[in-house]
Amino acid sequence: MAANKNVRSYGNTAYVHGNTVRKAMPASMPARTPDEVRRTSVNHRVRRNREKALQMDLPYVLMLTAAVVCTLFICIKYLHIQSSITTNIHGIEVQEAKLEKLRTENNALEMSIKTSVDLDHVYKVATEELGMVYANKDQILHYDKTESEYVRQNEDIPKY
Repeated sequence: MAANKNVRSYGNTAYVHGNTVRKAMPASMPARTPDEVRRTSVNHRVRRNREKALQMDLPYVLMLTAAVVCTLFICIKYLHIQSSITTNIHGIEVQEAKLEKLRTENNALEMSIKTSVDLDHVYKVATEELGMVYANKDQILHYDKTESEYVRQNEDIPKY
């Protein structure tokens, strides 16, 4: 076809010129060099190795399954711990509210007790009804004890 005047070649495609529509004619394939043949076989080996690597064999599936199970276990454990922390925080808040309420009630009761004790009434009952009297100066004994900081109940009190 190269001898025909009406055939023109553009790159790998040849076109026939004439009074009809142009038709693409395949250009003849050049002969392969030994380097291209070796590259093709290497590419074929690489492609085959890639396909092999993409296939899942039993150890890969077992390892992947173990990893998924471990991840799932860790996620469930994390959610359980997070839930327990949230529950404990809520319980602490409830207990703190109860404590604050009890402190308020305790302070109110203490204040009412302090205000309800009338010392004049206590003196009157002690002196009139129970016959109690204040101690005289000669009835009060003062002494210093150097052995310890407190007085034992069962120890004898020295007489002057």
